[in-house]
Amino acid sequence: MDHGVEVPGCASVASDNIAVIVQTVYCFRAADDGGAGRSSACDVLRESLAKVLVHYYPLAGRLAISDDGKLVVDCTGDGAVFVEAEADCAMADIGDVTDPDPSVLGRLVYSVPGAKNILEMPLLAAQVTKFKCGGFVLGLAINHCMFDGVGAMQFVNSWGETARGLPLSLPPALDRAVLRARDPPQVDFPHHEFTQITDDDADDGEDEEDSESPLLHRSFRFTPASIARLKAAVGVLEEGRRACTTFEALAGFVWSARTRALGMRPSRRSKLLFAVDGRPRFSPPLPAGYFGNAIVLTSAACPAGELASSLPRAVRLVRGAAAAVTDVYMRSAVDYFEATRAGPSLASTLLITACRTG
Repeated sequence: MDHGVEVPGCASVASDNIAVIVQTVYCFRAADDGGAGRSSACDVLRESLAKVLVHYYPLAGRLAISDDGKLVVDCTGDGAVFVEAEADCAMADIGDVTDPDPSVLGRLVYSVPGAKNILEMPLLAAQVTKFKCGGFVLGLAINHCMFDGVGAMQFVNSWGETARGLPLSLPPALDRAVLRARDPPQVDFPHHEFTQITDDDADDGEDEEDSESPLLHRSFRFTPASIARLKAAVGVLEEGRRACTTFEALAGFVWSARTRALGMRPSRRSKLLFAVDGRPRFSPPLPAGYFGNAIVLTSAACPAGELASSLPRAVRLVRGAAAAVTDVYMRSAVDYFEATRAGPSLASTLLITACRTG
């Protein structure tokens, strides 16, 4: 196929802004068959990937730039990349994969040698790494501009169904015109997610964006008991209203804790960005199996001192930001990006993503 498929902007996060490679790994323990299963599993994965790409054919293309400067998928049929690798150790030797170590996990996902930019990378690369213990790891590298987390899991589930010889329970809906900007664009909201924070006290020492310190990766686990305590600390936000959700409580808590840890001055504004799944919020809702990005960035902001002193205040702001995401808001955000080609500002900002695994 030699035609192109436009990758339109999706609400306040346009696909042009998220053309980054997202890496995930799936670990499979050894079967009780002397290691024979991993070889057959590898063959099944490769063959079923070829079959499922018939339905998800844009993933077999390559990114290009259109005449008007937008990202498009050139459906060249070059194909996805599938790589087999062998590790000279047992899977247990790589450590706890739930506590990410990028230097280790990065070797389980294929990277194109010598690629200079995103246009030279495949939209999908899969690497199967076989271990001496008989287990194996499937590492995926997918360009985020093709779909969000919900869409990615729909693809992985479809691949799994194909591998088991089953028909797709949710075929992809490939028409992205449903999120095309209006002509002319109609911006009805201020869209603070793009607002640059430029307080007078910008030199107050809170300069994490320019820091040369190495990044440290840590995982923090919240048990049902700790989440219950957190919700109890928040209390009832408004009389007669529902209690806060787990996401509201955790987002407000992390936002508040990070703001305190950075030592922001009380008057310095701190911003929170988080993604909302727009599929059920559009009117009418997007078609089932929508193949693409339907996430919408929404934001909340307030002086750092208010976050440090009041967890309910932070959670209340999170709830308000989520409630603001309506059909008219999302249509306005699509048009805002079309008119400005702006990207979300990350100055003095925490970006949170809630992952769905099924």
